Amino acid sequence: MAPVLILYYSRHGATEQLARAIGVGVEAGGATAKIRTVPPISSDPDAEQPDDPAVGPPYVTLDDLTGCSALALGSPTRFGNMAAPVKHFLDSTSGLWLNGALINKPACVFTSTSSMHGGQESTLLSMMLPLIHHGMVIAGLPYSEPALHNTTTGGTPYGVTHLAANNVTTLSSEEKQLCHAQGKRLAELAGALTSMNIEKGKAV
Repeated sequence: MAPVLILYYSRHGATEQLARAIGVGVEAGGATAKIRTVPPISSDPDAEQPDDPAVGPPYVTLDDLTGCSALALGSPTRFGNMAAPVKHFLDSTSGLWLNGALINKPACVFTSTSSMHGGQESTLLSMMLPLIHHGMVIAGLPYSEPALHNTTTGGTPYGVTHLAANNVTTLSSEEKQLCHAQGKRLAELAGALTSMNIEKGKAV
């Protein structure tokens, strides 16, 4: 099975922590986690951002999207919406939309905020919209996950979240549990859909 792409943008590290915890769940679900990030947007049009794996995951390419079996997409909240670098990258994927490259691939979304009511759910929903346009299958978090009932920090049925109150980027116990559950569910769905496509003789 092709790797599960975990794609995120993180300014202060909280969203990156979610991405890495989801990756643990993906691996537990029997898939390979491929972690990538989107480059920041500079106010200087001539500025070039270094793509140095030594300081973090490599920047994502369109080939990473084409070659994945599933996608976990993450962004911090910006006024109840995804961050501009994530939107900028998604706006560059129209060629994949025209080719139907992402149709029927499962996807989930995740976010972090610095306040309890900082727009977590609206940000998650905003990230789902372009994925739905791509024909992806959205995977949320069912309430069968105990941590979804017990959390007093982050966690929603729309996708995993982190509450970074007072700039704390460390995930709570419940947030980690939900990240692992989300990643595992995504990997298992990718495996099931891949098997179905193989049985139907479709390319994967």
